[in-house]
Amino acid sequence: MAFTYLTNMPLEQALNQYPAFLRQRGFAPRTETIPVPQARGRITAQAVYAHICAPHYPACAMDGIAVTARDTFGASDTTPVRLSTEAYTVVDTGDPLPDGRDAVVMIEDVVWEGDTAVLHDAAAPWQHVRQIGEDICAGEMILPGHTAITPAAIGSMIAGGVLEVTVFARPVVGIIPTGDEVVPPTADPKPGDVLEFNSSIFSAMLEEWGAAPRTFPIVKDVKADIRAAVEEAAGQCDMVILNAGSSAGREDYSAAVIREVGEVFCHGLAIKPGKPAILGCKGKVPILGVPGYPVSGILVIQQLLKPLVEEFTGLRQPKAPTVEATLARSVVSGLKYQEYVRVRMGRVGEKLVASPLARGSGVVSSFMKADGILEIPQGTEGHEAGEKVQVRLLRPAEELERTLVVIGSHDPLLDEVSDLMHSADPTVFMSSTHVGSMGGIMAIRRGETHAAGCHLLNEADGTYNTAYLEKYFPNGGVYQVECVGRTQGLMVAPGNPLGLQGFRDIARPGLRYVNRQKGSGTRILADYLCKQEQVDPSQVYGYDREEFTHTSVAAQIASGTADAGMGIWSAARLYGLDFLPVCVEQYDLLIPDYAWDTPMVQRLLETLASPEFRARLEALGGYTLDRPGQVRRHF
Repeated sequence: MAFTYLTNMPLEQALNQYPAFLRQRGFAPRTETIPVPQARGRITAQAVYAHICAPHYPACAMDGIAVTARDTFGASDTTPVRLSTEAYTVVDTGDPLPDGRDAVVMIEDVVWEGDTAVLHDAAAPWQHVRQIGEDICAGEMILPGHTAITPAAIGSMIAGGVLEVTVFARPVVGIIPTGDEVVPPTADPKPGDVLEFNSSIFSAMLEEWGAAPRTFPIVKDVKADIRAAVEEAAGQCDMVILNAGSSAGREDYSAAVIREVGEVFCHGLAIKPGKPAILGCKGKVPILGVPGYPVSGILVIQQLLKPLVEEFTGLRQPKAPTVEATLARSVVSGLKYQEYVRVRMGRVGEKLVASPLARGSGVVSSFMKADGILEIPQGTEGHEAGEKVQVRLLRPAEELERTLVVIGSHDPLLDEVSDLMHSADPTVFMSSTHVGSMGGIMAIRRGETHAAGCHLLNEADGTYNTAYLEKYFPNGGVYQVECVGRTQGLMVAPGNPLGLQGFRDIARPGLRYVNRQKGSGTRILADYLCKQEQVDPSQVYGYDREEFTHTSVAAQIASGTADAGMGIWSAARLYGLDFLPVCVEQYDLLIPDYAWDTPMVQRLLETLASPEFRARLEALGGYTLDRPGQVRRHF
């Protein structure tokens, strides 16, 4: 019988019912009393009242002399008052007001004649004197309950004689990583080793939310060991994350273990990624079984654990703003789940453009690169390119206004340009999305990008890009900007163990090829070479296996899952691969007229022409630079 999750609970239902389920079992915040100087950012569990007045004595508010005001009455420029030493006391700011005195005259307003103080203005009673309780009176409320303690609040409490404060405790959240293949972080993992970095991600998130994470040792896929770890963590922590083992594999024990030690509220949420999640508890301690894929795990704890942490700490995180954006590419979604799609964003003209990133549950880098989250409701099939969508921001909106949007062909030089631009001006950013050269041309036609990388071969005459620009921009409107010449060739394993001589050898029986996606310049080049070399693509094993970047092709070959693939020399060099050169192609940046005069595009052109950019490209290798940043042609 096929495995089925116990539930397919909608997220909204889980958010409403799971906390109530836990409260019925005793889930509630703890409080603790801590020294006030250590309380910044904590939340008061109850109102805080002053123990003493501040100031608690009449205090001199200025450097000068303390006097009895009536002794100074009548003083003027024409009739100054002279005070002998018995009639005044020299004081500094903060000194107690001497007995018998009721005013302070600033030292700047005193004219000295020996020890005699000469005043040309009368002092008003209690001038420059801080009265008892001027700031805070004993018994007054300094802070209400459920309030964040700021640095100024720390000062106010200490001034009011409060040295300790009762706050909501930081919940201790236990994280249990599991899996036979999971190993501690290392720079040299063996084949089959899965680096355990989820707990580091989760810990950093929990610390941001005000929790205290505690990571337990990795547990192998042995049910009894997992159960023992869960029992231990639930006995020592306020909440527990059981990482991996929530799905349907033969060694996925999480649901069974949680059920044995406590209760399972639901197993399976109608969200994607994250659908195998388990919500359970042992008594009052919530236990979340989260998928091993990092993106799934991140989403599950963001959606389900974060509200519990906020309830425990009393600290409500501000909700991220939602903005309207134009979708750069179509997104297809299943009807069964609420889906979360990470997007890169930037403003192009009047449009805020959102470009979907890779959607795999294991692609943790997509969360690092994401500027926003597109939520596709359950029961919705997705969105079309050009459609207006609502996106929840992960970056400040003002940064998106200063983001250079580049959609098109991939090349590592774009990362170098981004780094140089941001290093020179930290207020400038780049959002680069790799959709191939044709995807870049279409993005320009739709008004959704500032620039597009392009290297499209014209099979008729061997030139690059110009024929396509004449075809797709018959009325003009785009600059063809020189960038680099780059060496394309066949990347093969170190030492070329199969003895490949050239491109036609990709059809050799037993050879595993890895290709670029349709529409990319490298794929068009490969298709052209197949015709030239009389290679039948249907006879090439792996010709339909597609990757979206040169480095991802190189990574497949370096890992041994492919024997050859077309790519650029710098990618082969990065992975230590052998390289059989095929041609030097022209890689240009296409910049539409509507973006040409923007400050970010002009900064891009300056960067391309800079000595720093040339030095970066020479270090990468495989590039020729003639006039980077110069206009080849304006259509």
